[in-house]
Amino acid sequence: MNKAVVLLSGGLDSATTLAIARSEGYACYCLSLDYGQRHGSELEAAQRVAAALGASEHRTVKLDLTAFGGSALTDEKIAVPTTPSAGIPVTYVPARNTIMLSLALAWAEVLGSRDIFIGANAVDYSGYPDCRPEYLEAFEKMANLATKSAVEGNTMHIRAPLVALSKAEIIRRGTALGVDYRLTVSCYQAGEDGSACGTCDSCRLRRQGFASAGMADPTRYRLEVNSRI
Repeated sequence: MNKAVVLLSGGLDSATTLAIARSEGYACYCLSLDYGQRHGSELEAAQRVAAALGASEHRTVKLDLTAFGGSALTDEKIAVPTTPSAGIPVTYVPARNTIMLSLALAWAEVLGSRDIFIGANAVDYSGYPDCRPEYLEAFEKMANLATKSAVEGNTMHIRAPLVALSKAEIIRRGTALGVDYRLTVSCYQAGEDGSACGTCDSCRLRRQGFASAGMADPTRYRLEVNSRI
């Protein structure tokens, strides 16, 4: 089997991405990043998802981005927004995808893998600059200039199978591939038990996605009122 490195956050999108990579016949090596995010329960979710979807290996790398802050996810002084905002949201973590893709690239070289999967999608890239197709294309170009593997003829590919899909389309695709979304955590301020706040942007997008897909939302919310659309 060809090997692929899959960035796995423990959320809905990355779980679906792993399922897609597995369905394409890849032996999947999942990589999570413990960067000091306030929603640390997603890392436990990543372990559950990796096991459930048959990952060949799952590693979590610790790299504390709270040293820089600059995001509601890495700085406790910045509140997680509960209403949509214009422009790039404060939940954007400076250079996070570049850091994660770089780590994935390093592991891919060691594994002899040419493919790196990331769950960037159309809902996100309107707000996060490092989820846009042009960014991913630029990173792939850089990867093929900067690595021993590529220079020796093993072209690297950055795969983003969700980039043109809506949340509802992602959910339908994952469901068809057997993803159990009860295992995932998407909330920006999830509880230690993985329960969701129901008010942050990520919860809102997730709820709307299940509603648009015509499926029941399996998310555990801390307050019943928060689960209402």
